[in-house]
Amino acid sequence: MWTEEATSPFPATSEGNLSSILEDSSQQGLKNSVESNVSFSEEIIAESVLKVEPYNYIINEEDKCQEKDPFLVLLITVEPQNNQSRDAIRQTWGNESVAEGVGFVRLFLLGIREGPTSQLQSSIEAESQQYHDIIQQNYIDSYYNLTIKTLMGMHWIATYCPGASYVMKTDSDMFINTEYLIQKLLNPSLPPKLKYFTGRLLKDEPPIRKNDSKWYISEEVYPDDMYPPFCSGTGYVFSGDLAELIYRTSLSIRRLHLEDVYVAICLAKLKIEPVPPPNKSLFNFNRVPYSSCKYSNLITSHGLLPTEIIKYWQDLQTNKHNEHYFGT
Repeated sequence: MWTEEATSPFPATSEGNLSSILEDSSQQGLKNSVESNVSFSEEIIAESVLKVEPYNYIINEEDKCQEKDPFLVLLITVEPQNNQSRDAIRQTWGNESVAEGVGFVRLFLLGIREGPTSQLQSSIEAESQQYHDIIQQNYIDSYYNLTIKTLMGMHWIATYCPGASYVMKTDSDMFINTEYLIQKLLNPSLPPKLKYFTGRLLKDEPPIRKNDSKWYISEEVYPDDMYPPFCSGTGYVFSGDLAELIYRTSLSIRRLHLEDVYVAICLAKLKIEPVPPPNKSLFNFNRVPYSSCKYSNLITSHGLLPTEIIKYWQDLQTNKHNEHYFGT
């Protein structure tokens, strides 16, 4: 059986590898790779206050939800150097004009790169000043730290945007039909759902034991034969109330580098089961060949270049009033 291990969520070492994420909580001398003198926030024993991770904000947008509780927040994981994807998303499915009047917030989640990064960091800070849509903290930005990045996004929602109706976590190489997502799946005219989690639902998936696989998990790390039902990390949607619940629960569960599986383990502990979307073809963890008809009636397609995201979005807008759009 999977056993929980209460650990303090220390930042990863500069290698950003799996073993560094799963360090035992007794190693309290572990230093952050950016600032060795990071002061740990004093834990306050109160249900209304979140336990803060020892990651400093380099860039924050704490006032993003101050004027209005948004209907939807997009949390987009992206590498620091990948400004082309950020620009493509700003022009297309992440543009606030997609949901004018509804309340729509776009945020890119970044860590830091290893090695000399002063020029890159200056560029990111200038980009942040222009668009105000970057959240950056001082963990190493790597595949093996994707769970940390996602949890930091949930921590941000719980701290700075707890009134959000819905949140979508997705990646920078995705095409998201945000219009379909908002108007058809979530529907702003209806009361927001609570304890709701959906996406491309995967059930009865066994851990991969081949140690040359990107998704390898050892029996020592995860001894069970099956993962709990989980939604592909390429794009899942959840009600805003779950951000704090998942984050709090994560504080007592040992970290896995498989972010979507880890979130599912947190949900299982909360006794919350992800629900399938109305149509299985809405959420796709693979690349869907483009046609305006297909892309009008899906929410996610995976593995697109920035130029393709722009091209497909523009074509979709041109054809949005034809008889196939939204299945009408």
